[in-house]
Amino acid sequence: MLTTPDDYVNQLYPEDDELKQVLQAIRENGMPEVSVAPAYGRLLTLLVQTSGARSILEIGALGGYSGICLCRGLPADGKLTSLELKEEYAQLAGRHLEKAGFKDRVEYRIGPAADSLAELKREGKTFDFFFIDADKENYPLYLDYAIELANPGALIAGDNCFLRGRTLNSDKNGPSVQAVRRFNERIATDDRLVSTLLPAYDGLILARVK
Repeated sequence: MLTTPDDYVNQLYPEDDELKQVLQAIRENGMPEVSVAPAYGRLLTLLVQTSGARSILEIGALGGYSGICLCRGLPADGKLTSLELKEEYAQLAGRHLEKAGFKDRVEYRIGPAADSLAELKREGKTFDFFFIDADKENYPLYLDYAIELANPGALIAGDNCFLRGRTLNSDKNGPSVQAVRRFNERIATDDRLVSTLLPAYDGLILARVK
């Protein structure tokens, strides 16, 4: 019996074997099972394709699930730059991206994302698409950098905007919750952005830089 809209959407689409193997590897390696929801993974592919993005910045690689989804939308000469704190996570993601046929399209930068973002800024890098799915306390900082590194018309996507309901619960006020609330509120009110927040799964916010 289907009990939620999320269940209904999930049963409409067959499981993706390639992405299923990524999730299995994440589980077997004892990594956090926090990859983007399959429906939002398909949305990322669609958004990259329809926007014509050629350069993507991903903040948080984990095991490569979202990286594959993003690369599926890129043209043959497109490039994904992925920031990951832990080298072992980036190595696993890299193996999955290579297996999926995207080895030549992805570059991993290891270490704190704030440091990598500052480096990208110094290098004069800019991007057409941003996917933010990393440590929640730094979401507002990552938004600042995304806007600064954005080409005109770039898209920004941020996952886990509900933090499994904690963002909506006024009794929850930990550092991560407060940071994600600021992130959501700033995207919703920043005059430089056109945005919306999708309420399915754990919340995905989307914005276009004017």
